[in-house]
This record gives sequence, structure tokens and C-alpha cells, in this order.
Amino acid sequence: MSWFPGAMSCKSKVAPSVDFDHSCSDSVEYLTLNFGPFETVHRWRRLPPCDEFVGARRSKHTVVAYRDAIYVFGGDNGKNMLNDLLRFDVKDCSWCRAFTTGTPPAPRYHHSAVVYGSSMFVFGGYTGDIYSNSNLKNKNDLFEYKFATGQWTEWKVEGRLVARSAHGATVYNDKLWIFAGYDGNARLNDMWTISLQDREQACWEEIEQSGEIPPSCCNFPVAVCQDKMFVFSGQSGAKITNNLFQFEFKGHMWTRIPTEHLLRGSPPPPQRRYGHTMVAFDRHLYVFGGAADNTLPNELHCYDVDSQTWEMPSGRLFHAAAVIHDAMYIFGGTVDNNVRSGEMYRFQFSCYPKCTLHEDYGKLWENRQFCDVEFILGEREEKVLGHIAIVTARCKWLRKKILQARDRQKQRSKQEGSEESEESGCQKESSGSKSSSRGPLLLQVAIREADAQPFEVLMQFLYTDKIQYPRRGHVQDVLLIMDVYKLALSFKLSRLEQLCVQYIEASVDLQNVLSVCENADKLQLDQLKEHCLNFVVKESHFNQVIMTKEFEHLSTPLIVEIVRRKQQPPLRIYSDQPVDIGTSLVQDMKACLEGAGYEFCDIILLLDGHPRPAHKAILAARSSYFEAMFRSFMPEDGQVNISIGEMVPSTQAFESMLRYIYYGDVNMPPEDSLLQAYCKQNLEMNVTVENVLQIMEAADKTQALDMKKHCLHIIVHQFTKVSKLPNLRSLSQPLLLDIIDSLASHISDKECTEMSSDI
Repeated sequence: MSWFPGAMSCKSKVAPSVDFDHSCSDSVEYLTLNFGPFETVHRWRRLPPCDEFVGARRSKHTVVAYRDAIYVFGGDNGKNMLNDLLRFDVKDCSWCRAFTTGTPPAPRYHHSAVVYGSSMFVFGGYTGDIYSNSNLKNKNDLFEYKFATGQWTEWKVEGRLVARSAHGATVYNDKLWIFAGYDGNARLNDMWTISLQDREQACWEEIEQSGEIPPSCCNFPVAVCQDKMFVFSGQSGAKITNNLFQFEFKGHMWTRIPTEHLLRGSPPPPQRRYGHTMVAFDRHLYVFGGAADNTLPNELHCYDVDSQTWEMPSGRLFHAAAVIHDAMYIFGGTVDNNVRSGEMYRFQFSCYPKCTLHEDYGKLWENRQFCDVEFILGEREEKVLGHIAIVTARCKWLRKKILQARDRQKQRSKQEGSEESEESGCQKESSGSKSSSRGPLLLQVAIREADAQPFEVLMQFLYTDKIQYPRRGHVQDVLLIMDVYKLALSFKLSRLEQLCVQYIEASVDLQNVLSVCENADKLQLDQLKEHCLNFVVKESHFNQVIMTKEFEHLSTPLIVEIVRRKQQPPLRIYSDQPVDIGTSLVQDMKACLEGAGYEFCDIILLLDGHPRPAHKAILAARSSYFEAMFRSFMPEDGQVNISIGEMVPSTQAFESMLRYIYYGDVNMPPEDSLLQAYCKQNLEMNVTVENVLQIMEAADKTQALDMKKHCLHIIVHQFTKVSKLPNLRSLSQPLLLDIIDSLASHISDKECTEMSSDI
């Protein structure tokens, strides 16, 4: 939801279901919008199944999406391998056999299929006669299917790529990438690539991988998101893992994405599995189905690439999935009692712009704009700036400190008020509330218990609900988080305590365990000390630890504790008490809006003359309109009128806006949703040829997908004029590629030639 108080107007009437007028000129006064019907997001919808006369039920097949159709190839029906090609039209919800000519690939399953340009490429898989158990083998052949002509063609490719099945495949940078799989004797973890631009010059090349390379595995999916390839779970010999790995295409570097940082009580990662699917949409990865510990789970897991957290928006095995527009389609698979399925399901994603609550508050912390408090830390009196509204909403201990400092400041002001103004000004500057080049006076709060570095990590948590973990396992970095943990205990921040403990426990290893144990003993962090002692006396660790030089220099009391712990381990005491995970950023900011932060309000919002106290820093962090206002000028009386053009929102709509600004709430009554549509309509009505590029950049930055799509629509149909704008040449490469892709989809070759002469 985008809100622009005092900045929007609408003068044109809009027909609710009329499309864009392609003949419009510079002005877009004739823009019209279609607001419905809408799909219910994050819900499954069953579509017509594939009739037996069209194609058999199957599993271990592939599906790909091309334009508005799903293409199903191969698989097995329980008795025979298949090599037919089926087509499902997502608009008509109808099935048919796809038109084909030439020689198709041999019947197979556990192969891969990808789309590049206007073709589908099928690689490898397992082929033969499973009914008679003869001529069974893995393949390393590559076939191309052209959607326009229905022609099958085999690529004769040089190279020594090992034949395989149950591998991962994707397309990136005009190349097909193949990872891992099963060669008939062993599971693999090698990677190969081939250019799909020129069949005559194509050859397989092995990629030299680095970093935390996934173990050899098969029956796993891969997906590309934000220029990285992701691999989740799969069969690795007798061990099935639930690890998520990411691969950097540019540096060929693998990284295992840890889950140790996940807060207890937050959604856990999916359990280990194989035969599942994973697709990418926007910034999310969606994992569905598979076989997990002798079950066929039917929950859908969602991984946010930006925040690195798992969610559950909401069974089968060896099904296949593809994405068209803003929905995922699931077809086939093996269900209960080894029965093949011919069902098609559709899952509607959400196209709402990403809620940037945590990112916005994080930028407020990083930029240090509109700060109104200065913390004086430790014996060295190092200074850290902050925002009273955020800090007091998140930490009761710091709230008390700020109130005490504010009371002292008021008392000083009263005393100084009786003196001459010149002398009073000098004393003010020297006694605690000093002028800042950033704006108004800063409230100074002394905290002798904390040093600057761990305190800044704690502040980062207050603003974002997470901390940037340093290098895992490095002694100095682990000791830093231990100092943060000590502060979290002092400030009674349960959520931060949990994050620190989980990071430290996951980082303890043979090289740093004695240093961590000694520091935990010094800081009186009993839980961490206990963890280190138990780590040292483990049978596989003990001899290695006591043979180190660090052990020789350990304090005598700790050596005695380790020896006694080895001889007589303490009895484990299990507690049924639930773990206190504290309150989240969303919960705290909700309480702040509902009254807990009232005494720290420093701005008044006027709705039709009725005042509503608010917090300047929060408004500026979440709204570019308020940020621009407070940076350029500040109303003398601290009051801001709220309106949208000539319209004053209802009280309900206004409160919906504040809930979204403060804690990202998007639940609103129907009348507010109509206002949201009205605002969206107003914004789109004000897009012109002159400003379309700037608005598209802003929409891309905020992930407002509908607005970005609308801007691309205008650019395509007004490209002759848009191409002459100087801003076009300063666009980022991804946005230029989006424009080129939109032109290719909507404009004929002849029209492109005519327009190129105008550039």
C-alpha cells in the first residue's frame, strides 16, 4: 500500500473494466484499470485432471511453463516409461497432446527439462523397459523441442559428461547448468554447463566449484533466485539432509545457509526429504511435497531469500512444478499406496509489494537521520546515536534510562531558566543536552555498563529483530557476541539472548572452545560455560582439546572442572517450562502505536482537524513523503495535515495507514481496501511519458510489481517518445533488459525496426 499525504489528485473518471487505449498520446488521462476478479492468495485450487485418453497418470516426469501453458514430458505410469508430451492451457484449463514432429527422446524418467528462448531442452534421465527389467541405463543426451514448430531435435554434443538421472538442472546466462544426480553406481556432486546459443559450437564444460559444496545427492530440486542457484535437501546415500545451499554463478562459490540462527519458536526449516519440488517467485523459494521420514507431507514451505527465514504460508512424491505469471502449478506424482496421479493443482502467490518494515527501520539505524538521543558508553565515553521512539518501544531497561535522563534535563532547564539567557545557553551546552548539526537538541544518556561495539550490535537488533552474524568460529567474533549476550541479559532482552546463545553454541569448535569457556567463566555466563564443558569432555573431543597449548595455559580452577566433569558428568535436568522468546519488532511497534509510546510522540498528524500524536523518526523511516518533508522543513507547530488530494481519508482508513507504517499490518476492512485501490488508481493516473521511467525505477526498488508492470505497458506503447528521454540511458541494466523483454513480447519485428530508426 502506497500513501502520499497531500500529494495525490484525480480528475478523470475510470471505467472499471476497460483496457489501455493504445492510441493515447503523451497524456494518460484515458488510462483505465481492471480491478477484478482477484484470486485468493496463498490458497490451493484444484484444476481439471488429465483425462486418460489424453495421457496417463504419472510420476518422475518434468513440467515446464511456456507463455500460458504447462508442458508435461515423460515419467512413468507404474508399468512403463513414457515419452509423450502433454499441454495444459492455464487460461482455458484444458488438456491436449502437444503437436510434435521428428524423433522424440526415448521413454525415460528422472530426467530434467528447462526452457530457453522459445525451446524446451530435455537432458539425461533413466531409460529402458521397467516392466521386463531390461536395457535399463542412465543417459546424457540432450534434446531440443521448439514450441513454435513442434520439432524434436537431438543435439550431438562433445564432452565427457557422465550419464545421470535424478539430477538438478537450470538455465542461467544463456547456459544450461547440470548439478549432481545418480550415475547408476554412485551419487554425484559435480557440475557441468553448456551454451544453448549455438548448437554447432556447443560442448560440455565442467565447472570447478569452491566453498561448502553440497554432498553427493540425487532426487532434489534446484531454483534460481536473485542471480543465485539454490539446492535443498535430497538423497545423499543413507543420509537425507535438510540443508539449503546457494551457488554464486559469478564466482562458482557454494555457501551453506545455516539455520542455527533461527529463533526458537520461529517457523523451522522443512524436515529432510527427497522427491520434492522447489520453485522461485519474486524473492521467495517454495518447497512442496516429497518423501520425509516415511511420510508424504503436503505442507508448503516458503523461504525468504532476503531475510533468510522459513515460513509456512499455508503429499505427494516425484511430482513436478512450474510457475506461470504469479501462480505455481503442480502436476502428477506418486501418492498413497504407490498410485500415480493425474491431478493438476494451482497455488496463487501474493503479488503485493514486499513489506519493508525491518529494512526501513534498519536503514534508519544505518543512516542515523532524525536522531534524538545520544548514548555515552563505557569508561571511554564513546557515543552512539539513536531514536527514542524505536529504543523505548523495544527495551524497557533503556526506556527507564531515557526517562531518567529526560527528567534530569527538565530539572536543569528549570534551574537555568532563572539565569541570564547568554549564561544559560553556555551551561546547557556543557551540562548534557547539546546542539547537533543533524537538527534538534540530542538527549544524552550515559550507560557505563556497555562498550560501543557490542552496544551497536544490540541496537541493530532493536531496529531489525536480527543481528549480522560475524564469521562463524573466529574467536574474536564469538567473544563479541558473548559481550552482546551479557548486555542482553542485563537489559532483559529475551529474544536477543536466544539469538546470541544459538549462534555461540553453533560456533563452538575444537579451536575456540577453551577461549569461549574461559570468557564465559569470566563473564559469569553459566549456560555457555556449561555448553563448553560438555563439548570438551565428549569422547571424540577430549584428547584433542587437552593436547593443545591453550589447555596448558588454562586457569587451574577450569582445568579442575574439566577433569571432574570428565570423571563424573552431572545429571541432566529436563525442564518442561516453555522458553521465553521475548517480543518481536512487530509486537513492540504495535504496542507503541496503541499507547505504549504515547509519551515519546514528537509530531501531530491532523485528520480533518482531529489530532493524532505520532513519532517523526518512524514516519520518516517508513514513508518517503514524510522523510522528504522532515529533511527539507519542519512545521513550526509540529502539525501535519493528512489528505489525499482534496479527499480526507476516513478515520478507519487513517488508522489502517498508521498500522501499516508502524508495524506492517496489511489486514484492513473492505472500505479501506477500496481506498487502497483508489490510491493505486490515482498514482497510475498520474504516470506520463515524461515521468514513467522515474516511477518505474521507484516501483522496482520497492517491489511494487503491479506499478512496474503498468509502467512497462506504457513504455511499450509509447516507446518512440520514451526512447528520446535522456533518463533512458541512465537506467540500470536489469531495467533495460525488462524493457527489451516487454518490447519483444508485445511488438512485432517490423515495428521494432521502425522504432530503432527513431532512437
